[in-house]
Amino acid sequence: MQTLFMVCVMSGAGLQLALFLCGGYVVALGVHAEEPRVAGHHEAEHYMAAVYEHQSILTPDPLALLSRQQALELMNQNLDIYEQQVMIAAQKGVQIIVFPEDGIHGFNFTRTSVYPFLDFMPSPRLVRWNPCLEPHRFNDTEVLQRLSCMAIKGDMFVVANLGTKQPCHRNDPGCPKDGRYQFNTNVVFSNNGTLVERYRKHNLYFEAAFDAPLKVDHSIFDTPFAGKFGIFTCFDILFFDPAISLLRDSEVKHIVYPTAWMNQLPLLAAIQIQRAFAIAFGINFLAANIHHPSLGMTGSGIHSPLKSFWHHDMEDSGGHLIIAQVAKNPVGLIGTENATEKMDPSQSKFLELLAGDPYCEKDAKEVHCDGATEWNMNAPPTFHSEMMYDHFTLVPVWGREGYLRVCANGLCCHLLYQRPTLSKELYALGVFDGLHTVHGTYYVQACALVKCGGLGFDTCGQEITEATGRFEFHLWGNFSTSYVFPLLLTSGMTLETPDQFGWESDYSFLRKRGLSSGLVTAALYGRLYERD
Repeated sequence: MQTLFMVCVMSGAGLQLALFLCGGYVVALGVHAEEPRVAGHHEAEHYMAAVYEHQSILTPDPLALLSRQQALELMNQNLDIYEQQVMIAAQKGVQIIVFPEDGIHGFNFTRTSVYPFLDFMPSPRLVRWNPCLEPHRFNDTEVLQRLSCMAIKGDMFVVANLGTKQPCHRNDPGCPKDGRYQFNTNVVFSNNGTLVERYRKHNLYFEAAFDAPLKVDHSIFDTPFAGKFGIFTCFDILFFDPAISLLRDSEVKHIVYPTAWMNQLPLLAAIQIQRAFAIAFGINFLAANIHHPSLGMTGSGIHSPLKSFWHHDMEDSGGHLIIAQVAKNPVGLIGTENATEKMDPSQSKFLELLAGDPYCEKDAKEVHCDGATEWNMNAPPTFHSEMMYDHFTLVPVWGREGYLRVCANGLCCHLLYQRPTLSKELYALGVFDGLHTVHGTYYVQACALVKCGGLGFDTCGQEITEATGRFEFHLWGNFSTSYVFPLLLTSGMTLETPDQFGWESDYSFLRKRGLSSGLVTAALYGRLYERD
């Protein structure tokens, strides 16, 4: 299927639509498509949101030193596109729109070369300011002025990312040698153009041009249409501060998320981690990624625990606007404790296996489990392969049904599965429990059922996007953290909703039946923040 301007709609009921936005109207494949309804139809329960995946116009040489005027000329080209998208969204009744990280100014700058692209940024907590109506109040705020005016023109909240600067004094112990802080900053404007919140990125991803703020911003803003929203940026999603700590405020039920994310399969594609975050915390997640397929950068969406509207396109150029109606109070997935449906045999077997789990203890090198011998009489061989730059221990998934278990360090992963038909593909169940040290340092516990790149064990962990193997499965593990994210991806970069995700007898588990296409990845991705 062509991926041109593809918006996928996926719900917990298993509904899957491929919608194509063509010349201003909506065409649906196999179903009748409705125009997005304006918020007034269900004003009490829903709001209208948009995210825009933007192919930014980049400076030819990010290391070159430009004048402020030259930098503004480039940024205004991107802002012109933003304004067009705001006006399209306004026609659909959108109340909040999110733009991506680096979308206005680009990336790969040095600290010096980015300087002409930076706006001065007063704190909205100290200064109440409407840049569109008060353009001369502060110097070097042209980008903020344009965003503020867009919010007024479109009558919507606007969330965008830009580079900002803040002078500092030499008696400030954190002040850089050049006498200024430079921040990767998200800004939020209300529909009357007022600057209501900012967030300065804390977990920088090899961004030499920017400083991390000395104190983490916990940025929350209120809206008249859906209550409180939290905000953070890109790499922040993998760390406790601010992503997790924001959600300690139980009134935060929505996250806006500008990102410039490079996809990495099989576990960290953009739409994959976005959706997992929404499910894990039972929230709405509005994610806008930048669009540069040659750099592996695509994948945006409006995600709730039970439904996603997403865009992933590695072939075509051009930006893409997603508009969706979003519940003000998102409904989460069910776990075993509140499931009301009649228990099927696989569920009974899952609970039986949990009740009879052999006791495990580990020495310096191996995990020893009482009862493991009789439980795994015909256990396939374990092997090792690199996945996500980490050293996974795996077992092949053979046959039409079975139960598998594989352990590393203190984590044991379990898989109970049935396959309606066998495909000529190799799948494997893998475990990793350790410190990830490539492109960032953070502690991961992961249980992953993945399709391998070929038929050799050494291909397990490779990046693939197509698969035909169908599974019905329970996947679970004895995680040492409560922060576990469910990843479920099928052929053609398709998101699926788990039937169940939660905890049972101190095990995190994921359950799915009736996949719509071949399985690429089913995983439980745990983060032990205290071990970073």
